[in-house]
Amino acid sequence: MSAVPDFLAMLAAERGAARNTILAYGRDLEQAEEMLGRSLDDAKPSHLARLAQGWSALAPATVARKISALRQFYGFMVDEGLRTDDPTHALPRPAMRRPLPKILSHEQVDALFGQAEREAEGDQPSPVRLLALLELLYGSGLRATELVSLPLSAVPRDAPFLTVTGKGGQARMVPVSQRAKAAMSRWLALRETGSPWLFPSRNSHISRVRLFQMLKELAVRADLPPEKLSPHVLRHAFATHLLEGGADLRALQTLLGHADISTTQIYTHVDAERLVKLVNERHPLARRAASD
Repeated sequence: MSAVPDFLAMLAAERGAARNTILAYGRDLEQAEEMLGRSLDDAKPSHLARLAQGWSALAPATVARKISALRQFYGFMVDEGLRTDDPTHALPRPAMRRPLPKILSHEQVDALFGQAEREAEGDQPSPVRLLALLELLYGSGLRATELVSLPLSAVPRDAPFLTVTGKGGQARMVPVSQRAKAAMSRWLALRETGSPWLFPSRNSHISRVRLFQMLKELAVRADLPPEKLSPHVLRHAFATHLLEGGADLRALQTLLGHADISTTQIYTHVDAERLVKLVNERHPLARRAASD
């Protein structure tokens, strides 16, 4: 009997993987078995090596996902004592992920917030709403869709968390800073009542397109290149600056709502300089060399 159903059940029960993630991994494993003409349970490294040819026409991101599915599957089998070896060393190396969008520097973030705060001083609805959107994008790392579709019921009362529905309908708790809570309180006092959405529009909630437009317009007013600013760039800045401050990668995975830690690991290269400095300054041998 194949171990694939048990593996997929584990993803749902123990890791809380989204339904779409589980379905994608299930398809990847099923297609790998079809390509090999045999069960994955007892596949040898020489068998897995043949997958590279079948994947040659696929996009790098798709191949990376398929490799991740297989590595996690065989890791599960080893953990459960169903195999004593992991044959995935024979899989092709995934192509390098596409580079991250340009990250905003701390100075650029300060300029952006300074402009938004000055515009919101008059307590006019639109500038206050923009400040609240900006605080949640950079302060909590929300995706654009997650942000614009926040229901009013997601706003915390006493607890400093938002309840966010992410990809695949997966819910997670996201911390909200005191700054963001203050900006949301100002916005709630000004927004029109009657809508179930935190950021309502005429018929529903504001759209992702409108959010993009507002951010680029703000960038121009803050003397920043508009092409450098988007909700996704602010989400990357949130992750990068947290890592620079010493955040744990697993904690960052939870905050960003990534089902797979390998997705979060794309941020590790941006923090390489800090890690090298940390080793050079804090390692016992480094301190001993400095004292000699």
